[in-house]
Amino acid sequence: MTPTLIDAPTPGCPKRMVFGPCGGVRDDGSCELDAGLPCPWCDPSGPAAIRSWPEPVPAAPAPDPAPVVLTDLTAPPYDLRATRAILETLAPVSDGLLIGEDQHSPDFPPTMIAAEILAAGGAPWITLTCRDRNRAVLEQELAGLAELGVAGVLCVTGDGRGPDVRPEITQVFDLDSTRLAHLAAAAGVPAAVAVVPAAPPSERRAEALAEKQRAGATLAVANHVGSPEDLASFLAEARDAGADLPVVAGVAVYTDADTAAVLSAFPGLALDPEAVAAVLNAPDPLAAGIDAAVAEAEAMLEVPGVVGVNLSGRASARGWRVGTEVKAEIASRLAGRRS
Repeated sequence: MTPTLIDAPTPGCPKRMVFGPCGGVRDDGSCELDAGLPCPWCDPSGPAAIRSWPEPVPAAPAPDPAPVVLTDLTAPPYDLRATRAILETLAPVSDGLLIGEDQHSPDFPPTMIAAEILAAGGAPWITLTCRDRNRAVLEQELAGLAELGVAGVLCVTGDGRGPDVRPEITQVFDLDSTRLAHLAAAAGVPAAVAVVPAAPPSERRAEALAEKQRAGATLAVANHVGSPEDLASFLAEARDAGADLPVVAGVAVYTDADTAAVLSAFPGLALDPEAVAAVLNAPDPLAAGIDAAVAEAEAMLEVPGVVGVNLSGRASARGWRVGTEVKAEIASRLAGRRS
């Protein structure tokens, strides 16, 4: 039985979100899709408020176990041979493999990638966005992923495509991340949600996370923050707001200026500038980048409420093979944390 969802979009939101804000709010509080439009959740004169999720909440399964090392799968789009080679390297050293859904590079369907991960002995965590799929197709994807027995689904509203990326194709935004998490939980799939502590309006992020938990989310994946102390402060605020779900903390993986710049360019992502400079100025930036990611991961795992880390980023501008080797080395060094 498909749950009934609230369907009254918030005025002034081009993504037609009911439960916001999204993670793409610009630093000045403007909308990701239109720099001239204030995000309704940031606009002091706007009507937007954090809505409360209505009862009843579905009995959502929790990920069992939650991933201690969740590694982003970064592969060339529509390249099955490369994907399988990456899986052969990363699956044995990762507790879970997270598949993104990049606005710039469409890839194979989620159920196909999930099946490949399972065949390689890995635990698939599949990102579903609301940008390119309407509610009916999202329900189909969730049904297929439930049958496959994926470890979980990361439910996000989704970045908007830039004006130069397939402008002839409609962006759907039938749902938002909170309502998608509710659908996933109702379908029997562990639902994870993203949280962006550093993005404006930062003072409303904890409350929004609490509502995602009320909707059925059982895990949060946090985007990069400036320091473990910053994440600890946010999670304490989230607990006060009623969000006590386990958290996987983002760990930035970069070994050169290009991969650091890509991470820094995303709205709401905060990297420690001193850590970045130390890596880039090291005699061996690749080795320094690995060491920095391991150190950040170990520090994040000490934060109360954090159960795992997400190794995210392209890792190397030298191609997917080197990037995969970098992530595999980091995951291997963190192996003791999984015992």
